[in-house]
Amino acid sequence: MVAASFLFACMGVCVKLGSEQFSSGELVFARGAVATLLMGSYVLALRRPLATSHWRLHLTRSFSGFVSLVAYFYAIGMIPLATAVTLNYTSPLFLALLLVFWLREPARPALFLAVALGFVGVVLLLQPTLAREQWLGGVLGLVSGVISSIAYLNVRRLGEAGEPEWRTVFYFSLFSAVGALPWLAASLPFHRVDARGWALLIGVGAFGAAAQLCMTAAYKRGKTLATAGLAYTTVAFSSVFGLLLWDEALTGAAWFGILVVVAGGVAATALSRSPPVAPAEHD
Repeated sequence: MVAASFLFACMGVCVKLGSEQFSSGELVFARGAVATLLMGSYVLALRRPLATSHWRLHLTRSFSGFVSLVAYFYAIGMIPLATAVTLNYTSPLFLALLLVFWLREPARPALFLAVALGFVGVVLLLQPTLAREQWLGGVLGLVSGVISSIAYLNVRRLGEAGEPEWRTVFYFSLFSAVGALPWLAASLPFHRVDARGWALLIGVGAFGAAAQLCMTAAYKRGKTLATAGLAYTTVAFSSVFGLLLWDEALTGAAWFGILVVVAGGVAATALSRSPPVAPAEHD
Protein backbone atom coordinates (compact mmCIF):
# COMPACT_ATOMS: atom_id res chain seq x y z
CA MET A 1 0.00 0.00 0.00
CA VAL A 2 2.91 2.34 0.70
CA ALA A 3 4.28 1.57 -2.77
CA ALA A 4 0.86 2.32 -4.26
CA SER A 5 0.70 5.62 -2.38
CA PHE A 6 4.16 6.61 -3.65
CA LEU A 7 3.17 5.75 -7.23
CA PHE A 8 -0.10 7.72 -6.95
CA ALA A 9 1.92 10.70 -5.70
CA CYS A 10 4.24 10.29 -8.71
CA MET A 11 1.17 10.32 -10.96
CA GLY A 12 0.07 13.55 -9.29
CA VAL A 13 3.49 15.09 -9.97
CA CYS A 14 3.22 14.15 -13.66
CA VAL A 15 -0.27 15.68 -13.80
CA LYS A 16 0.86 18.92 -12.14
CA LEU A 17 3.95 19.23 -14.34
CA GLY A 18 1.92 18.25 -17.40
CA SER A 19 -0.73 20.89 -16.66
CA GLU A 20 1.90 23.50 -17.53
CA GLN A 21 2.16 22.05 -21.06
CA PHE A 22 -1.10 20.18 -21.79
CA SER A 23 -4.82 20.67 -21.32
CA SER A 24 -6.63 18.60 -18.70
CA GLY A 25 -8.38 16.77 -21.55
CA GLU A 26 -5.04 15.62 -22.94
CA LEU A 27 -3.92 14.47 -19.50
CA VAL A 28 -7.15 12.55 -18.83
CA PHE A 29 -6.90 10.92 -22.26
CA ALA A 30 -3.29 9.89 -21.55
CA ARG A 31 -4.35 8.46 -18.18
CA GLY A 32 -7.01 6.31 -19.81
CA ALA A 33 -5.18 5.42 -23.02
CA VAL A 34 -1.92 4.25 -21.42
CA ALA A 35 -3.77 2.23 -18.78
CA THR A 36 -6.02 0.71 -21.48
CA LEU A 37 -2.96 -0.37 -23.48
CA LEU A 38 -1.36 -1.92 -20.41
CA MET A 39 -4.53 -3.70 -19.25
CA GLY A 40 -5.39 -4.67 -22.83
CA SER A 41 -1.98 -6.31 -23.21
CA TYR A 42 -2.63 -8.24 -20.00
CA VAL A 43 -6.05 -9.35 -21.26
CA LEU A 44 -4.66 -10.48 -24.62
CA ALA A 45 -1.62 -12.22 -23.14
CA LEU A 46 -3.66 -14.28 -20.68
CA ARG A 47 -6.75 -14.49 -22.93
CA ARG A 48 -9.04 -13.06 -20.26
CA PRO A 49 -12.73 -12.70 -21.24
CA LEU A 50 -14.10 -9.16 -21.42
CA ALA A 51 -17.74 -10.17 -21.83
CA THR A 52 -19.88 -9.26 -18.82
CA SER A 53 -23.55 -9.23 -17.85
CA HIS A 54 -22.98 -6.34 -15.44
CA TRP A 55 -22.51 -3.61 -18.04
CA ARG A 56 -24.85 -1.18 -16.23
CA LEU A 57 -22.70 -1.28 -13.10
CA HIS A 58 -19.56 -0.88 -15.20
CA LEU A 59 -21.09 2.11 -16.99
CA THR A 60 -22.10 3.83 -13.75
CA ARG A 61 -18.76 3.11 -12.13
CA SER A 62 -16.80 4.28 -15.18
CA PHE A 63 -18.81 7.46 -15.66
CA SER A 64 -18.55 8.51 -12.01
CA GLY A 65 -14.85 7.62 -11.93
CA PHE A 66 -14.25 9.63 -15.11
CA VAL A 67 -15.99 12.74 -13.74
CA SER A 68 -14.05 12.42 -10.48
CA LEU A 69 -10.79 12.02 -12.40
CA VAL A 70 -11.44 15.15 -14.48
CA ALA A 71 -12.19 17.23 -11.37
CA TYR A 72 -9.12 15.79 -9.60
CA PHE A 73 -6.76 16.58 -12.48
CA TYR A 74 -8.09 20.13 -12.72
CA ALA A 75 -7.62 20.58 -8.96
CA ILE A 76 -4.03 19.30 -9.07
CA GLY A 77 -3.16 21.95 -11.64
CA MET A 78 -4.73 24.77 -9.59
CA ILE A 79 -3.87 24.17 -5.92
CA PRO A 80 -1.01 22.66 -3.86
CA LEU A 81 -0.59 18.96 -4.61
CA ALA A 82 -1.02 17.79 -1.00
CA THR A 83 -4.23 19.82 -0.68
CA ALA A 84 -5.70 18.35 -3.88
CA VAL A 85 -4.85 14.81 -2.76
CA THR A 86 -6.37 15.34 0.69
CA LEU A 87 -9.61 16.72 -0.75
CA ASN A 88 -9.84 13.78 -3.15
CA TYR A 89 -9.34 11.41 -0.22
CA THR A 90 -12.48 12.72 1.50
CA SER A 91 -14.33 10.03 -0.49
CA PRO A 92 -14.55 7.62 2.52
CA LEU A 93 -16.53 10.31 4.35
CA PHE A 94 -19.06 10.64 1.53
CA LEU A 95 -19.14 6.86 1.04
CA ALA A 96 -20.13 6.43 4.68
CA LEU A 97 -23.04 8.85 4.12
CA LEU A 98 -24.10 6.98 0.96
CA LEU A 99 -24.13 3.66 2.82
CA VAL A 100 -26.34 5.11 5.55
CA PHE A 101 -28.75 7.36 3.64
CA TRP A 102 -28.88 5.63 0.25
CA LEU A 103 -28.44 1.94 1.06
CA ARG A 104 -30.04 2.31 4.50
CA GLU A 105 -27.27 0.35 6.21
CA PRO A 106 -27.25 0.54 10.03
CA ALA A 107 -24.81 3.05 11.48
CA ARG A 108 -23.48 3.75 14.94
CA PRO A 109 -23.64 7.33 16.24
CA ALA A 110 -19.84 7.37 16.27
CA LEU A 111 -19.89 7.16 12.47
CA PHE A 112 -21.58 10.55 12.19
CA LEU A 113 -19.02 12.00 14.61
CA ALA A 114 -16.22 10.63 12.41
CA VAL A 115 -17.77 12.16 9.28
CA ALA A 116 -18.26 15.49 11.06
CA LEU A 117 -14.63 15.39 12.21
CA GLY A 118 -13.49 14.83 8.63
CA PHE A 119 -15.43 17.83 7.36
CA VAL A 120 -14.06 20.02 10.14
CA GLY A 121 -10.64 19.02 8.83
CA VAL A 122 -11.64 20.10 5.32
CA VAL A 123 -12.57 23.57 6.60
CA LEU A 124 -9.32 23.83 8.56
CA LEU A 125 -7.33 22.77 5.49
CA LEU A 126 -8.97 25.13 3.01
CA GLN A 127 -9.14 28.27 5.11
CA PRO A 128 -5.40 28.94 5.64
CA THR A 129 -4.15 27.19 2.51
CA LEU A 130 -5.98 28.64 -0.49
CA ALA A 131 -5.84 32.17 -1.85
CA ARG A 132 -8.99 33.70 -3.28
CA GLU A 133 -8.08 32.71 -6.84
CA GLN A 134 -7.50 29.08 -5.77
CA TRP A 135 -10.93 28.37 -4.33
CA LEU A 136 -12.22 26.93 -7.61
CA GLY A 137 -9.46 24.32 -7.42
CA GLY A 138 -10.47 23.56 -3.83
CA VAL A 139 -14.09 23.09 -4.84
CA LEU A 140 -13.08 20.80 -7.71
CA GLY A 141 -10.91 18.76 -5.35
CA LEU A 142 -13.87 18.31 -3.02
CA VAL A 143 -16.15 17.45 -5.96
CA SER A 144 -13.68 14.73 -6.96
CA GLY A 145 -14.06 13.25 -3.48
CA VAL A 146 -17.87 13.37 -3.63
CA ILE A 147 -18.15 11.74 -7.07
CA SER A 148 -15.42 9.24 -6.22
CA SER A 149 -17.59 7.90 -3.40
CA ILE A 150 -20.21 6.92 -6.01
CA ALA A 151 -17.50 5.14 -7.97
CA TYR A 152 -16.42 3.38 -4.74
CA LEU A 153 -19.96 2.16 -4.20
CA ASN A 154 -20.21 0.69 -7.69
CA VAL A 155 -16.77 -0.94 -7.42
CA ARG A 156 -18.04 -2.62 -4.27
CA ARG A 157 -21.16 -3.80 -6.08
CA LEU A 158 -19.10 -5.14 -8.96
CA GLY A 159 -16.96 -7.05 -6.47
CA GLU A 160 -20.06 -8.50 -4.83
CA ALA A 161 -21.29 -9.54 -8.29
CA GLY A 162 -18.06 -11.49 -8.84
CA GLU A 163 -16.44 -9.16 -11.38
CA PRO A 164 -12.61 -9.42 -11.39
CA GLU A 165 -10.65 -6.26 -10.63
CA TRP A 166 -8.79 -6.27 -13.94
CA ARG A 167 -12.05 -6.12 -15.91
CA THR A 168 -13.31 -3.20 -13.82
CA VAL A 169 -10.02 -1.35 -14.30
CA PHE A 170 -9.96 -2.07 -18.05
CA TYR A 171 -13.47 -0.73 -18.69
CA PHE A 172 -12.85 2.36 -16.55
CA SER A 173 -9.60 3.09 -18.40
CA LEU A 174 -11.28 2.58 -21.78
CA PHE A 175 -14.19 4.83 -20.79
CA SER A 176 -11.76 7.54 -19.65
CA ALA A 177 -9.86 7.44 -22.94
CA VAL A 178 -13.02 7.51 -25.07
CA GLY A 179 -14.72 10.07 -22.82
CA ALA A 180 -11.79 12.46 -23.27
CA LEU A 181 -11.95 12.33 -27.09
CA PRO A 182 -14.67 15.02 -27.54
CA TRP A 183 -12.74 17.18 -25.09
CA LEU A 184 -9.61 16.70 -27.18
CA ALA A 185 -11.47 17.57 -30.41
CA ALA A 186 -12.80 20.77 -28.84
CA SER A 187 -9.30 21.89 -27.86
CA LEU A 188 -7.63 21.51 -31.26
CA PRO A 189 -4.86 22.04 -32.24
CA PHE A 190 -3.04 19.67 -29.88
CA HIS A 191 -0.08 20.90 -27.94
CA ARG A 192 3.31 19.99 -29.35
CA VAL A 193 4.74 16.94 -27.58
CA ASP A 194 8.48 16.92 -26.95
CA ALA A 195 10.53 14.29 -25.10
CA ARG A 196 9.60 15.78 -21.72
CA GLY A 197 5.93 15.85 -22.71
CA TRP A 198 5.92 12.20 -23.79
CA ALA A 199 7.56 11.24 -20.49
CA LEU A 200 4.88 13.09 -18.52
CA LEU A 201 1.95 11.70 -20.54
CA ILE A 202 3.23 8.13 -20.28
CA GLY A 203 4.00 8.69 -16.60
CA VAL A 204 0.43 9.77 -15.86
CA GLY A 205 -0.93 6.47 -17.19
CA ALA A 206 1.91 4.13 -16.19
CA PHE A 207 2.24 5.37 -12.61
CA GLY A 208 -1.54 5.23 -12.18
CA ALA A 209 -1.79 1.68 -13.55
CA ALA A 210 1.17 0.44 -11.48
CA ALA A 211 -0.27 2.06 -8.35
CA GLN A 212 -3.62 0.38 -8.97
CA LEU A 213 -1.96 -3.04 -9.22
CA CYS A 214 -0.11 -2.46 -5.94
CA MET A 215 -3.27 -1.26 -4.26
CA THR A 216 -5.29 -4.25 -5.45
CA ALA A 217 -2.63 -6.61 -4.05
CA ALA A 218 -2.62 -4.68 -0.76
CA TYR A 219 -6.38 -4.93 -0.25
CA LYS A 220 -6.31 -8.65 -1.10
CA ARG A 221 -3.42 -9.59 1.19
CA GLY A 222 -3.48 -7.08 4.03
CA LYS A 223 -5.89 -6.12 6.77
CA THR A 224 -8.54 -3.88 5.30
CA LEU A 225 -8.45 -1.12 7.92
CA ALA A 226 -4.64 -0.99 8.04
CA THR A 227 -4.50 -0.85 4.25
CA ALA A 228 -7.09 1.94 4.11
CA GLY A 229 -5.12 3.91 6.71
CA LEU A 230 -1.84 3.50 4.82
CA ALA A 231 -3.54 4.84 1.68
CA TYR A 232 -3.30 8.30 3.25
CA THR A 233 0.51 8.16 3.01
CA THR A 234 -0.15 9.53 -0.49
CA VAL A 235 -0.69 12.88 1.26
CA ALA A 236 2.75 12.69 2.88
CA PHE A 237 4.52 11.77 -0.37
CA SER A 238 2.65 14.52 -2.21
CA SER A 239 3.63 17.05 0.44
CA VAL A 240 7.31 16.18 0.01
CA PHE A 241 7.06 16.43 -3.79
CA GLY A 242 5.17 19.71 -3.53
CA LEU A 243 7.82 21.18 -1.24
CA LEU A 244 10.77 20.01 -3.38
CA LEU A 245 9.36 20.86 -6.80
CA TRP A 246 7.09 23.87 -6.23
CA ASP A 247 8.09 25.16 -2.77
CA GLU A 248 4.54 24.38 -1.55
CA ALA A 249 5.16 24.66 2.18
CA LEU A 250 1.89 24.17 4.08
CA THR A 251 1.18 26.04 7.29
CA GLY A 252 0.83 24.35 10.66
CA ALA A 253 -2.92 24.94 10.55
CA ALA A 254 -3.13 23.28 7.12
CA TRP A 255 -1.20 20.25 8.38
CA PHE A 256 -3.53 20.03 11.36
CA GLY A 257 -6.47 20.08 8.94
CA ILE A 258 -4.90 17.25 6.92
CA LEU A 259 -4.45 15.16 10.08
CA VAL A 260 -8.08 15.76 11.05
CA VAL A 261 -9.30 14.72 7.57
CA VAL A 262 -7.17 11.56 7.73
CA ALA A 263 -8.44 10.75 11.24
CA GLY A 264 -12.06 11.26 10.13
CA GLY A 265 -11.58 9.16 7.00
CA VAL A 266 -9.93 6.25 8.81
CA ALA A 267 -12.56 6.35 11.58
CA ALA A 268 -15.41 6.44 9.04
CA THR A 269 -13.83 3.45 7.27
CA ALA A 270 -13.60 1.53 10.55
CA LEU A 271 -17.16 2.35 11.60
CA SER A 272 -18.83 1.68 8.24
CA ARG A 273 -20.48 -1.70 8.06
CA SER A 274 -19.12 -2.46 4.61
CA PRO A 275 -15.37 -2.82 4.00
CA PRO A 276 -13.72 -0.16 1.83
CA VAL A 277 -12.45 -0.79 -1.67
CA ALA A 278 -9.46 0.57 -3.49
CA PRO A 279 -9.91 4.30 -4.35
CA ALA A 280 -11.79 4.30 -7.62
CA GLU A 281 -10.68 7.67 -9.09
CA HIS A 282 -7.16 6.19 -9.58
CA ASP A 283 -8.13 2.97 -11.29
